[in-house]
Amino acid sequence: MRTVIVLAAGVGKRMKSDLPKVLHPVLGRTLVGHVLTAVDSALPGSRVLVVIGRGAERVAEHVAEVAPHAGTVLQTEQKGTGHAVRVALEDVPDDAGPIVVLNGDLPMITPETLRGLVEGHEAAKAGVTLLTARVADPGGAGRIVRGADGSVTRIVEQRDASPEERAIDEINAGAYAFDGVALREMLGKISTDNDQGEEYLTDVAGLMVDGGLLVRAHRTDDPDETMGANDRVELATLRAVMRDRVNAGWMRAGAGIVDPTSTWIDVTARVEPDAVIEPNTHLRGATVVARSATVGPDTSLIDTTVGEGASVVRAHAVQAEIGAGANVGPYAYLRPGTVLAATAKVGTFVETKNAKLGEGAKVPHLSYIGDATVGEHSNVGAATVTVNYDGVRKHHTVIGAHARTGADNMFVAPVEVGDGAYTAAGSVIVNDVPPGALGIARGTQRNVEGWVALRRPGTAAARAAEAAASSDAIGPDEQQTG
Repeated sequence: MRTVIVLAAGVGKRMKSDLPKVLHPVLGRTLVGHVLTAVDSALPGSRVLVVIGRGAERVAEHVAEVAPHAGTVLQTEQKGTGHAVRVALEDVPDDAGPIVVLNGDLPMITPETLRGLVEGHEAAKAGVTLLTARVADPGGAGRIVRGADGSVTRIVEQRDASPEERAIDEINAGAYAFDGVALREMLGKISTDNDQGEEYLTDVAGLMVDGGLLVRAHRTDDPDETMGANDRVELATLRAVMRDRVNAGWMRAGAGIVDPTSTWIDVTARVEPDAVIEPNTHLRGATVVARSATVGPDTSLIDTTVGEGASVVRAHAVQAEIGAGANVGPYAYLRPGTVLAATAKVGTFVETKNAKLGEGAKVPHLSYIGDATVGEHSNVGAATVTVNYDGVRKHHTVIGAHARTGADNMFVAPVEVGDGAYTAAGSVIVNDVPPGALGIARGTQRNVEGWVALRRPGTAAARAAEAAASSDAIGPDEQQTG
C-alpha cells in the first residue's frame, strides 16, 4: 500500500499572516486542498498523512473537512522537512511500501504528473524519484545537480549553493517517490550542517547516490506545476497562473470567455459549452453555468446554478438557483434560498432571500422579496417589500399565480394574495386577498388648502403656488387674448 505524506507544518513567515500558509485560498481550494485533491485523483486508496505544525488545530480541522480519509501528524518543533517525514513515518509500518512526499504548497501539480512520477519510480525500482522542471528563474528553489553522465547526484538548496550551482536552471519541485526501506535508512543519516541548521529531506538524494541506489528525475514539461507561494506577491502570481489555466480549459471545452484576464473561475465551478462569460465575472464555489447562458459583466456568483439560456448582468448571487431563460439584474442581489423558475425575472435594485419565483414571474425593480413565494406569471410592482421579520421569527408571504401587485406595496407576513388578484398602489396588505379580488389598504387623501402660504411664507414654493393661483384666476381665454 502506498503512503502519501503531505508536508503542511511550515511557518510561512513571509506571508505575514495569522492564517497558516497552507490554508491560503487559491481559486476555490486552499493550497493544501489542491494537493490533497490531486493525491485522491492520482493515487486512490493510498494512506494519506498530513504533517501539521503551525496553526495545527486549524489545519487539522480543514484536512478533516476536505479529506476525511487523511490523518494528521503533529510536528511539535519545525526542524526541517527531513524531520517532518521522520515524525510521519512513526505512524507508518516498516513494510508499508513506497512513500510519496509532497510539499503542502504545490497546488499546480496535476494528477497526471503525480501518477507518472509514482508509476515511473515503481517501474524503475529506484531509491527515489524527484519531480523536477527547467525554469527561466529558479529563484529560491533547490537545484538538481547532475554528474557528467547526466545522472542526478544531489539536490542543493539555494541558500547553500555555490555561484555555479545557483546558475543551474533545473529545480526540485518538492514532490518525491521513495523506496520506504531506503528512506528510513537515509533519514537516520541526515545532518543539520547547513545554513538553516535543519534536517533537509533533499539531502536524502545525495545519500542514496552514495549508497549505490538509483536516483531518478521525473521532469515535467510544464514548469508552472512546480509553483509554490512564499509571500503575498507569489500567491497573487500563482492565482493568476491558475486562473489562466482554468479559463483556457473551459474555452477549449467550448465556453466563451470574453476577457480571460478579468474572469476568475474556481476549480470547483463548471461552465458548459456555449455559455458566455462577460468581463469582470467571478464564479466561485460550486457554481454551474449552463449551456447558452450569459453571465456578466461585473457579476459574482457563489454556489449558484444558472440555467440554460439565462442572463445574469451586474449581479451578486449566493446559493441561488436561476432557471432556464431567467433574467437577473442589473444590480440585483440574490441571497441564499432564492429559486427562480424558467423565464422568471429579478430586475434592477431587487434583493431576494429564501424566495421562490414561479415560471415567468417578475420582480422588475426596487423591491425586497424575502421568505416569499410568487406564483407563475405574476408581476410584483416597484418598491415592494415583504415585511417578513417581527423581531423574533420570520414569516412567509404567498403571492399566487397571475397576480398583479401595485407599486409601493408592503406585504406584512404571514399573508397571502390569491391567484389572479390585484393590489392597489401604496397599499399595506395585512390581510389575505382572495383570488380575483382587488386589495386596497391605504388612508383617504386629505388636502389642506393654503398650507404652504401659511407655514412657508416667502419660500420658492410659496411664490410658485401664488403664481399658479394667479394664472388659474385669469383663465385660459384671457391669457390668450391678453
